[in-house]
Amino acid sequence: MITTKRPHFKQTVGAQYICFATGIDPLVYDSDVEKSETVKNISTTENTESSKVYASGKVYATSNQTSDIEVSTEVIAFVVATLAKMKGESVGAGGLVKSGNGERPFFAYGKTVILSDGVVRLEWFPKCQLTANTDDVSTSEGSFSEQTDTLTISAMPYDDKNIKTYVQSDMEEFPEGLTEDKFFAKPILTDADLVAAAGGEGA
Repeated sequence: MITTKRPHFKQTVGAQYICFATGIDPLVYDSDVEKSETVKNISTTENTESSKVYASGKVYATSNQTSDIEVSTEVIAFVVATLAKMKGESVGAGGLVKSGNGERPFFAYGKTVILSDGVVRLEWFPKCQLTANTDDVSTSEGSFSEQTDTLTISAMPYDDKNIKTYVQSDMEEFPEGLTEDKFFAKPILTDADLVAAAGGEGA
């Protein structure tokens, strides 16, 4: 039997979220999650290695290994104190910021994708580090000209194989009562985390 399905198409990017880790093994997070609604564009690229497995003179299978996911987020503005922390910069009592080769902390990164018919996809990348950022500025020419910067984030496996967690509201398994605010109240790593976020019982 042939079934015709009409998948929902992307309409816009929503908010992004940052939550710094206070411990790595196991992952423990700060209680504060920062929400930002200054996003112009987000792109993700999986860095995957593929190897062919041969048997009996032919390709038996293909082995795929994703080492990390590169997240590139273009913004019109970003909280300077948060960026400084992501870069491992030190801020003195008098406000002097010292930038160079400080140790960059791990953090969870979240983003919202808004699709047609009110469908949303909510995503967490639980173990990330900032790898690069731009800081470009150009002169004003008498009228407003939008200026953006780009942050490049490396999302790594947070356990032995997983890099990202997400839900999409048109899936049959989507938890009843789950909202964007509940999903991003803290990083979601496990099924129990999701149950708890939706308001059910869980760890």
